[in-house]
Amino acid sequence: MSSHALLSASSASRRINCPPSARLAEKYEDRGSSYAAEGTDAHALCEYKLKAALGMEACPDPVVLVEQRVDFSRWVREGFGTADCIVIADGTLQVIDFKYGLGVLVAAEANPQMMCYALGTLDAFDGIYDIERVRMTIYQPRRDNLSTAEPPKAELLKWADEVLKPAADLAYAGEGKPACGEWCAFCKAKSACRARAEANLELARHEFRLPPLLTDEEVEDILAKVDGLVSWVSDIKEYALQQAIGGKQWHGFKLVEGRSNRRYVNDEAVAEAVLQAGFEPYERRLLGITAMQKMLGKARFDEALAGLVEKPQGKPTLVPESDKRPAMNNAKEDFNDNEGEHHV
Repeated sequence: MSSHALLSASSASRRINCPPSARLAEKYEDRGSSYAAEGTDAHALCEYKLKAALGMEACPDPVVLVEQRVDFSRWVREGFGTADCIVIADGTLQVIDFKYGLGVLVAAEANPQMMCYALGTLDAFDGIYDIERVRMTIYQPRRDNLSTAEPPKAELLKWADEVLKPAADLAYAGEGKPACGEWCAFCKAKSACRARAEANLELARHEFRLPPLLTDEEVEDILAKVDGLVSWVSDIKEYALQQAIGGKQWHGFKLVEGRSNRRYVNDEAVAEAVLQAGFEPYERRLLGITAMQKMLGKARFDEALAGLVEKPQGKPTLVPESDKRPAMNNAKEDFNDNEGEHHV
């Protein structure tokens, strides 16, 4: 069996929402990415540190399993995955998943990947340890995110029978209705997917008129979809570029050499040549904050540069209400605050 399941836990969200994507993506080579490689290395380090912290063979109670392969093929044909850490103790099953990614905030609540891991563990160990409660935790340190959910065991099993299994059966057969959404992000077929193209081209019905000609509802509709549109356009451009590099001819387009900046072949040789010409080749620059703190150490950095480092207010950014950052005051609220101060 392949080390990567066709219907893996990590692709559960996409598979449930868009069953045909499983077979469509199967046609594409898995090129990987620097982000995936970085995540793999981070997981290996996490596994090592966890095993070192345990310091001994896992005792009967609690049971601690690290990088444990779980099989949930009872609901998903040939379905398996690898859970980062599983702890079973006092009637509670805890599934912990380490996320090294920075771009997407991952929540444990109703997380299909975590639910698949929990189901696989229940199927293997419930009869042995009489598990009463299920707790799922996402640890995402680069986003300062620790998310925990405790789905009732009965509801988890009901979801497996009524949602997971029917979608998995469709996905395995390459059937079902395609659907576009946030689950497209890691789909290998996303660049050439017609359903995704149609969903994004739906924005064309607004004819991209200037905002004063749109209603507030239309602007909100566009805002909700525009990030997906930008992502789709970028994916299409990258897909077309890679195809062209491979020899494909696109009508009306050609492959050219992009612009580049000049660079030195050998820094030391350049410096020596400039010195011999009678000039100073180096400029004196203050170390950046990160480099300065690394050189001084955090404690000395904080003591020596107290009052000399500031963090300016970030540029205003419009994001969905689900974003955890606190809302800023807008110009109208600032004006009202100032008016209130004048009337005191």
